[in-house]
Amino acid sequence: MTPDPPRTAQPRTTSSPAEPARRRRSDARRNVDALVEAAKAVFAEEGVDVPAKEITDRAGVGVGTLYRHFPRRSDLIIAVLQHEIDECVHLAEEFAAQDDPWEALTSWLERFQDFVGTKRGLAAALHSGDPAYDGLPEHLLAQVVPALQTLLTAAVAVGQAREDVTAREILVTIALLSQPVTSGEPDFNQRMARVFVQGLGT
Repeated sequence: MTPDPPRTAQPRTTSSPAEPARRRRSDARRNVDALVEAAKAVFAEEGVDVPAKEITDRAGVGVGTLYRHFPRRSDLIIAVLQHEIDECVHLAEEFAAQDDPWEALTSWLERFQDFVGTKRGLAAALHSGDPAYDGLPEHLLAQVVPALQTLLTAAVAVGQAREDVTAREILVTIALLSQPVTSGEPDFNQRMARVFVQGLGT
């Protein structure tokens, strides 16, 4: 009888040393995203001074995780604002693909006005004198101006929008029109913003 050939040892499958690190980074990214989304919702409902536990409970993480990623409340506020600005920029890119430049422009401005109108608590924080926010409003505005300019230029090119107003002027005006007023009309800001936007047409 011919003896069986010696068995060849099968290589043991082991995970790459980089895989645990990648998993940790992925978990950390998910935690950060969950915290930002939770903070965005809680800030809109109750303001920026809510207890940390309300944010972490909604995000499904511990308070320690919050402070590990956002040691100061200002860090979380800045992250929420940056997230919102990123969404505005992405939305402008989507709207730019529409067939009707005027519809794209006005739809985006309506969404921007909604964004500004629900961020009054964050706006108060930005103007609180905290040095953590120094230069932040201008920094965020500078990111949105090119996004709007693309939509405005397209509408002007086909004669749907007036050309004597800049993207920056439009954004600043909408921000001013979103400030709280005591008119007694619950939708006063939204109505005035719509009047302004319609006035941009030709």
